Amino acid sequence: MKILLVFDFDNTIIDDNSDTWIVQCAPEKKLPIELQDSYEKGFWTEFMGRVFKYLGDEGVREDEMKRAVTSMPFTLGMVELLNFVRKNKDKFDCIIISDSNSVFIDWVLEAAGFHDVFDKVFTNPAAFDSNGHLTVENYHAHSCSRCPKNLCKNVVLVEFIGKQSQQGVNYTRIVYIGDGGNDVCPVTFLKKSDVAMPRKGYTLQKTLSRMSQNLEPMESSVVVWSSGVEIISHLQFLIKE
Repeated sequence: MKILLVFDFDNTIIDDNSDTWIVQCAPEKKLPIELQDSYEKGFWTEFMGRVFKYLGDEGVREDEMKRAVTSMPFTLGMVELLNFVRKNKDKFDCIIISDSNSVFIDWVLEAAGFHDVFDKVFTNPAAFDSNGHLTVENYHAHSCSRCPKNLCKNVVLVEFIGKQSQQGVNYTRIVYIGDGGNDVCPVTFLKKSDVAMPRKGYTLQKTLSRMSQNLEPMESSVVVWSSGVEIISHLQFLIKE
């Protein structure tokens, strides 16, 4: 019986947001005002599609984008954490659920040699088209009113656990490691034996602490982290239990 580790990507595995980081490839490292202003709440993926088209139109090529994305720093202690997970793959399954895109995540994992740590990556599918433009699509459609329309992380997590269970793989507990507003939905569905691990000072942690002040029910335990090394300590504790 393994523990399932669920990771967010932006501001969790890497210490920045890959979608805003890529803007440094634009002329003068910024987007035109009308493009900036075209973002509508809940429609981030469509917005990024326009950003990628703009970069392509401005002659930004794949190798330039790859250089930028792979120069993003990992969050403190994350490299150590992923190495720890790799050494203990008999005890952990490990997935990423992210609102970034498949190309960026592939680049980062490949450059750092961490592909083998993750059993599955759930994110918005992306690819370069025949013009060399990066295109991105919504991961799925769903009916959850709390999440952006392209991705409800809870739907993804529940589906994954269901599929695993059909194949005879059941988890003793889920440990959810994230930082953002779109991590709130899956975290509130965690069970008593599960652990929510929000990054200190980020939206997920602030939201969970507000919920506990309002006495909103949440079953799982909450362990706050600032460095991946703290996550290692907690995982070592869980393995020993």
